Amino acid sequence: QVQLVESGGGLVQPGGSLRLSCAASGSIFSINVMGWYRQAPGKQRELVARISSTGTTYYADSAKGRFTISRDNARNTVYLQMNSLKPEDTAVYYCNMWNRGIDYWGQGTQVTVSS
Repeated sequence: QVQLVESGGGLVQPGGSLRLSCAASGSIFSINVMGWYRQAPGKQRELVARISSTGTTYYADSAKGRFTISRDNARNTVYLQMNSLKPEDTAVYYCNMWNRGIDYWGQGTQVTVSS
């Protein structure tokens, strides 16, 4: 099994920045994909960004140019640097890992963007 623990959420003003972290532990295969999803109240969960163990990245259109996903394979940690935050970025952000054909999820961290 894999355990994911997110951190770094909080309250930030529009235009501000926030950095989310997700530390993974457990039986982690070297080939995997980690990503960040978010879900606002009353809305469906959506993919924000993901990154493979080789560094290949994907960004949702809403995140392109503002967010940067990165990972430290040695520490089994993935990061999401969020810049130029907008109120519509407000959501619970969930860390995800696809490992050995199975999806794992963290408990989520709240990000609130408000003036």
